[in-house]
Amino acid sequence: MKRVITIVVTSLIISLLGYGGYSLLMSNKAQSEAKAKSVTVKPFAVAVATVGSQELSSDLSLVGTMIASREVNIASEIMGRVRSVNMELGQAKGAGSLLITIDDELKRTALEQAKISLEKAKKEYERVQMVQVENALPDQTLDNAKWAVQLAETQVAAAERQVRDARISAPISGTVTAKMVEVGSMVQPGQVLGTIVDLANLKLRINVPEKDVFSLKVGDPVEITTEVYPGVTLEGRIKAIIGKADEAHTYPVEITIPNNRTHPLKAGMFGRASFTSLPKRTSMVIPRAAVIGSVKNAQVYVVNGTTVRLRNVVLGEEIGTNVEVLSGLKEGEQVVSTGQNNLRDSMQVEVMK
Repeated sequence: MKRVITIVVTSLIISLLGYGGYSLLMSNKAQSEAKAKSVTVKPFAVAVATVGSQELSSDLSLVGTMIASREVNIASEIMGRVRSVNMELGQAKGAGSLLITIDDELKRTALEQAKISLEKAKKEYERVQMVQVENALPDQTLDNAKWAVQLAETQVAAAERQVRDARISAPISGTVTAKMVEVGSMVQPGQVLGTIVDLANLKLRINVPEKDVFSLKVGDPVEITTEVYPGVTLEGRIKAIIGKADEAHTYPVEITIPNNRTHPLKAGMFGRASFTSLPKRTSMVIPRAAVIGSVKNAQVYVVNGTTVRLRNVVLGEEIGTNVEVLSGLKEGEQVVSTGQNNLRDSMQVEVMK
């Protein structure tokens, strides 16, 4: 009996202690929550900048490669053995100057035979005409004689062309940049024997970004500089603007540059094209320091009363310590320029005066 009473008393004591501990724990929690509610969150101090507008220069400078204004392959029109070669690499040649001769002995023989055949055909045609007047020959006989003359004339013209093609002349004035033939070589029709380029005028080929291509037009002046002649500015003009973009979304533009003896240029050199006559534009700008993230994924904190909102923006070119804003902001809005690295979206802030 005493044992039962002892167990009951012990259970009551444990229950009372547990209830007391729970009550104390809940009381402490309530006090902590009340204390937390009584604490005022202090706004984070930040510096801001106002989104403004700025007149930006549209000057454009791009690097490209110079190419010959004209490049022509020298090819054979006939089959034969090369008799002479009158060109060397780097040699200047005038248009029409003789470069290569091909053995034409058989071709001249063929030409003489064609001329003899033509004379015979003409005499036969004259004879048939006379006979027809006297004996009234069928018209078909006269027509056949006439066609024979025309055929013989065609054969003479073809033979003359063969003889003429045995002499290969420079198609343009320029410099020999490739020579692929020697005396004694056997050549075939269409075979390329060399290359000649016109360096009197060069072309600078550049790739213009799509945002700038509509600011250019054919005939615009361009300033050209090179590493070969530091401090020397050459004059060029836009010759062509290709209307189709490449894979990088840039548009090929060709600029003609007169070559001169004072500062001669060669194909393959690099050149920098500067467009200084482009119209200025007015754009929104903010301090570069206000931007967080990368240029491609740029963001800024925009002040909205006593809080800030994180906003995506699209940036353009950098102008000193500022950067152009293409979209995402409005003129007059305020962005955080100092302290933004410690902020979160919708966080309370205090603008420093």
